[in-house]
Amino acid sequence: MSLLLEKTLTGAGMWSGVVSRGKRLRLTDLEGGANVGMLLYNALERHERYNMPDTLKGQHIFFLRAPYCLHSDMGRLLASITADTVGWHDTVCGHSDAKRVFKKYGAYDYQHGRNDWYRNSRDCFLIELAKWGLGKKDLVPNLNWFSKVVADEAGKLSFVSGHSKAGATVELRFEIDTLVVLNTCQHPFDPDPVYRTHPVMLEILTGEEPAPDDASFTIRPENLRAWENNETYHALRF
Repeated sequence: MSLLLEKTLTGAGMWSGVVSRGKRLRLTDLEGGANVGMLLYNALERHERYNMPDTLKGQHIFFLRAPYCLHSDMGRLLASITADTVGWHDTVCGHSDAKRVFKKYGAYDYQHGRNDWYRNSRDCFLIELAKWGLGKKDLVPNLNWFSKVVADEAGKLSFVSGHSKAGATVELRFEIDTLVVLNTCQHPFDPDPVYRTHPVMLEILTGEEPAPDDASFTIRPENLRAWENNETYHALRF
């Protein structure tokens, strides 16, 4: 694989871009404790986007790890997890908003904090979505890479602090041209009493298209059927 783009996100870092079919996105937690909130959309038909319920129920999972896949709401695959040193990524807890951040940490605006001011994931998502003609109506349940949340017998969710270590990575292979929107704001359940973000390295790499016996497709029959839907989509469109 060849490196096409390398970027380090610091503070409440935001990024969005279209990553074409077959390319890889590698995220690296540089210091440990990072959280990367992510939304995904079909780059050519943006009404198609990542679907949390189909991703979980189709693969009989509660959290994500390699070699599972990210399903769209049109029965196709947006991406597959091809490498992962973390082993657990949150799928159900959503993202922070201004009200939650203010209640927990108080006010610290740009005039006082400059680049260290207190931001929230919802506003960061909306800023990036606006660049692509999308907005509030396009917000859907997001992914939280590097974060772990567990449920007890009563269904109560608890954040696991210190889950991701320095140097931890996760890599996605895109199965369709995909608009990727992300930020590095804190996880909404993070109990840290200090407003804190952690730097993340983003890399885009070239890659080969998968074969039908790829581990991401064979782990669940639903994944192979969704990939076959991708193949039909691309054959007819292009």
